[in-house]
Amino acid sequence: MLVLAIALLLGSCSIAESATTGSTEATSTEPVTGASEPPRLENFDPALFDESSTTIDNQWWPLTPGTQFIYEGTSIENEETIAHRLVVTVTDLTKQIAGVRTLVILEQDYQDDRLVEAELAFFAQDRDGNVWHFGQYRETYDEKEFVGGRVFVQGIPEGARAGIMVQGDPRPNTPDYSQGYGPPPYNWTDRARVSELGAKVSVAYGSFDDVLVIEEFNAEEPGAFQLKYYARGVGLVQVGWRGNDPNQEELELVDVVKLEGDALTEARDKALELEERAYLYASTPPAEVLQTGN
Repeated sequence: MLVLAIALLLGSCSIAESATTGSTEATSTEPVTGASEPPRLENFDPALFDESSTTIDNQWWPLTPGTQFIYEGTSIENEETIAHRLVVTVTDLTKQIAGVRTLVILEQDYQDDRLVEAELAFFAQDRDGNVWHFGQYRETYDEKEFVGGRVFVQGIPEGARAGIMVQGDPRPNTPDYSQGYGPPPYNWTDRARVSELGAKVSVAYGSFDDVLVIEEFNAEEPGAFQLKYYARGVGLVQVGWRGNDPNQEELELVDVVKLEGDALTEARDKALELEERAYLYASTPPAEVLQTGN
């Protein structure tokens, strides 16, 4: 049975979400806003973006079409440690959302070599280099069969808002910011703040000594934090956790692949398959192949 609802954006392996997971090294200095308080949202305006919005060259999180990031790690589910393999593909598709052309990212989450979730996420970069998250469509599977989807994008449903994933000029000791908002009853209130600059991280893909650490949290799970580690010029290289997170998700970058030819076409076709089922946002124009030079 197909079930569509706004994405909760909690408790799954996704680069666009706070699964409220962390590390013992990064610390929080500001209290988490109570769930009953009004959300503090970013001032989204299509005028912040220009025709280069799909050229995401943020130094901490560059997203180049045809690039595939492969992560491996674990999380806790029902008191059991589950191995995950997350494949994140920057497709050559774009999508117009709320007056801004976004780049389409395909994420595929595998457990024991079985696809359990697939997701389309939509990102764009503004004139100041901030990478915005415009929403996502997520599908879940049971023994390879499609069992349901969840979706939200800027303005759909009413009140949903885009937010910033990675700032153009991130600095420690600056206020936290909204990564987006899903109105009640979904209550997606993810926020982020810069925890550290210049951290050192070693993962399977390599060692990095110029790393940005961002901690993510939400009002519904006070005391739980997810830490994301971004290496300059590479992107997200590690995910960790801190605090009262029951999922305790950990991921590390194991490989970066450049897709070309048939491999890129296959990723594009898979993304378009998901889009066909995401009928809740059918009022937006269909995704299009990225034009060279845009």
